[in-house]
Amino acid sequence: MNISAIQTFLAVVQSGNLNKAAEQLNVTQSTVTTRLDSLEDILGQKLLVRSRRGAELTKAGFVFLRHAELVAQGWEQARKAVGLPKGFSGMFSFACHFDLWEQAGSTWLENVRNAQPGLALEAWSGDLGEIKRWLLSGLIDAALVPEPLTGSGLSSREVAQDRLVLVSTVRRAVQAWDPAYVYVDLGSEYRRQHSLAWPVDETAHMTFGASRWALDYLLEAGGSAYLPWRLIDTLVASGRLYPVEGAPEFTKALHLTWSKASLSAFPWIVDRNMEP
Repeated sequence: MNISAIQTFLAVVQSGNLNKAAEQLNVTQSTVTTRLDSLEDILGQKLLVRSRRGAELTKAGFVFLRHAELVAQGWEQARKAVGLPKGFSGMFSFACHFDLWEQAGSTWLENVRNAQPGLALEAWSGDLGEIKRWLLSGLIDAALVPEPLTGSGLSSREVAQDRLVLVSTVRRAVQAWDPAYVYVDLGSEYRRQHSLAWPVDETAHMTFGASRWALDYLLEAGGSAYLPWRLIDTLVASGRLYPVEGAPEFTKALHLTWSKASLSAFPWIVDRNMEP
């Protein structure tokens, strides 16, 4: 049985759509269809009901799903074992949300490196959707994410709090609205906190989906923005940025999500001494 066909089946189930699965796997939709047809022919069962609206599991597909996940996880574990660098006892795969690496994900992974010197480490960057797929497929063992990921075989806990501070490129006190304000979209909970603290009918002239991008823009063009303190503490100390006097601060929880299957091999995942 072709492992690519099983991985394609899992990608379709997770995305609910053949087009999205093709994008994730970087193949054509016809390739996805061919792989699914081949898998169903081998099993002699219809696994998915496919339509223009998406794809849904049949009863046989639901039964096969768990076995497919185990096969995919076994394949990834075998791949890691075969590719294990000389002198290491195991391979630990970590993913970090692209906005959390600096002084958060990097610190957690460095703590792992110091505590587990016999392990080879690999790190990947992705968004929430990608990271969840990697965890469910067994590609990675644990991930640092801005919100807990749920699913069969996954567990999460809060490991840190991001302190979000309104800073400006000029020294000033809080005001009703800054025309040069740059908005950083950090998710639904942050949007709720922000709207409660700033109930103004204004639109920021620039919006970013990543803190580092917003910071780079701020330093180049000027203005103000809410940014994680871990990114800006040295810039504040050097006088390149100034906390806006009287402005409310926010906090945002950071979560570690891990595969329960990986916990047996790496029980230290839940060790709080690893926290950033």
